[in-house]
Amino acid sequence: EVQLVESGGGLVQAGGSLRLSCATSGFTSNDYSIGWFRQVPGKEREGVSCISRANGRTVYLDSVKARFTTSSDNAKNTVFLQMNGLQPEDTAVYYCAADSRPCSATWDVHDEYLYWGQGTQVTVSS
Repeated sequence: EVQLVESGGGLVQAGGSLRLSCATSGFTSNDYSIGWFRQVPGKEREGVSCISRANGRTVYLDSVKARFTTSSDNAKNTVFLQMNGLQPEDTAVYYCAADSRPCSATWDVHDEYLYWGQGTQVTVSS
């Protein structure tokens, strides 16, 4: 059974940094991707980034490309989202999710993902 567990959220001032972790288990191969999404009440879940576990290829939402970095530690089966230069508009619940294929052209479509973590709150104060 595939499981994803996020951690690392919290409260930070504008301009600060946080690193989210997504511990994964249950995968039988590396031919999958991990997406990071975020959601605020009343809005659609928004794709932030995606990383293909097999080759490390990454893609990002344009508004975070210069500030966020996703990476993976394959030995620990953990994916990270390093968030720098956080702004109040980054406040959201952040989720990691798994798709059974590498990051695709529709990586930011949440319906494409099969498995989801429980989410972790990120709050950025001004």
